[in-house]
Order: sequence, then structure tokens, then C-alpha cells
Amino acid sequence: MKTNAVRILEAHNISHSTIEYKFNEDEIDAVSVANKIGAEPETVFKTLVARNESNEILVFVIPGNCEVNLKKAAAASGSKKVEMIKVKEIQTLTGYIRGGCSPIGMKKLYPTFIDETAQLFEQIFVSAGVRGMQLKISPVNLISLINASFADLI
Repeated sequence: MKTNAVRILEAHNISHSTIEYKFNEDEIDAVSVANKIGAEPETVFKTLVARNESNEILVFVIPGNCEVNLKKAAAASGSKKVEMIKVKEIQTLTGYIRGGCSPIGMKKLYPTFIDETAQLFEQIFVSAGVRGMQLKISPVNLISLINASFADLI
């Protein structure tokens, strides 16, 4: 299966691989995904979408076994305050559904911040844009593709 995220990576000749796995509706969190693909939870990154006080949409990509620190996220994005969007807004804003939200290929290229711990790994996993598929990619390639920044988010 080729997702929009995979097509974008291929169009830019960016090295990556995909891993497909079976999932249940109650196992779409990044730690469950890590267990299913045999990866360490700190290498499977989840994509979170937030809004700041100016109604600007921001994307934060953090290790699956961590929670985003909203104060750090605000500081990283130059915002006074950020809050997570409502689940029902995910598809409208990104084109993706909960549990299958990739930082690659959203409807718009939102300001994106990847937790600095991604730099500790040669490869990390992010959603390929659907539930049941992960992308394995170099964090350096990911950051350059989506014009993101590394930041302390957890």
C-alpha cells in the first residue's frame, strides 16, 4: 500500500522503509504500535496537533512513551500557550485520522517541532498516514523534508 506520505518520500528520493502491522481500535497508541513492530517505544514517535493563542495550528512529534509538555511546546513554537486540538478536528485539519496521523503530507505544511531525543537515533518510526503502517526514517531526513525543528518537548 502506498500512502500520501510514502509517495512524498519517494518523490523526494528520501530513504525510508515501511512496516505494516495488525491493529485493534483500542491499540492505536504509539506504545502498542512499538510492541507490534518490535521497536523500542522511545523510537516510535507520535504526531500531535495543537493550536496556539493566535489560532495557529502547530504539530509536535514526540516519543510514543512520553507526554508533550505544553509549556515547552509553547516555548519551542514562540507561543504564549498551546492546547491540543479536539479529536474531531484532526481529519479536517490534517487529512489524517487519529492513530494514523503522519507528520508528512498533511493538508498544509504546519510549523512542526520534533522532540530533540529523535537525534539520539539513526532511524525513528512515524505514522505512514494510516493505521497499521509505520515509516522508518532518519530524523535528519524527516526534519529537512517537512521543514521542522528539533526542540525540547517532553
